[in-house]
Amino acid sequence: MNKILVVEDDSVLSYSIEYTLKNDGFEVISAANLAQAKKAYIANMFDLILLDIKLPDGTGYEFCTEIRKLSRIPIIFLTACDEETNIVTGLDMGADDYITKPFRIKELISRIGAVLRRNITLAKAGDILYSGELSLHVLQGKVRKNDTELVITALEYRLLLAFMKNPKQVLSRNGILQELWDIEGAFIDDNSLSVYIRRLREKIEEDPGHPIYILTNRGMGYSWNCEVRRG
Repeated sequence: MNKILVVEDDSVLSYSIEYTLKNDGFEVISAANLAQAKKAYIANMFDLILLDIKLPDGTGYEFCTEIRKLSRIPIIFLTACDEETNIVTGLDMGADDYITKPFRIKELISRIGAVLRRNITLAKAGDILYSGELSLHVLQGKVRKNDTELVITALEYRLLLAFMKNPKQVLSRNGILQELWDIEGAFIDDNSLSVYIRRLREKIEEDPGHPIYILTNRGMGYSWNCEVRRG
């Protein structure tokens, strides 16, 4: 079952979209603003995001930009902003589609299906990061150690992706927190980061007490110690 994040501050429209998508077999989580959307995105693995542009605490453009730092999850803008410049801006920053309001719900379902099918095709074509015994499947949001798929949380996945995208580089704790959207300290604090690092080590390292992948650089941060290649 595909899971969709609906970011829309119009409660009537949001309910209508959520109701229709659930009846069509999708799992749906709704957010009325950026803060809720970020919290939901950190806690869940989504297959697609429906994203309004004008939100009470910011813009969908901001959210899209943050997501594209770490993920290629499909994003469809739903907005009343129908000027060509708005559409071009949304697509240029990495959105997969742009639907203007008002729209027909059947058209929305059809375009969601088209984007998801395209994403599956891209996943089969491959965008995989390999390092040691690990393989991170970027489009699918999955991690394997040798031939075994690891059970990891959404946040652990993003943490691992941040490391593997920057091999042999020291990432400061503050830099990692910003990658995980702790800019305002709202979702992950410094102590929690240590816990997430430990949990990730327990899942990917043969001996978490003597890690070979994620090294601690005293007073500086952490680094990914192995070479990474893209497949």
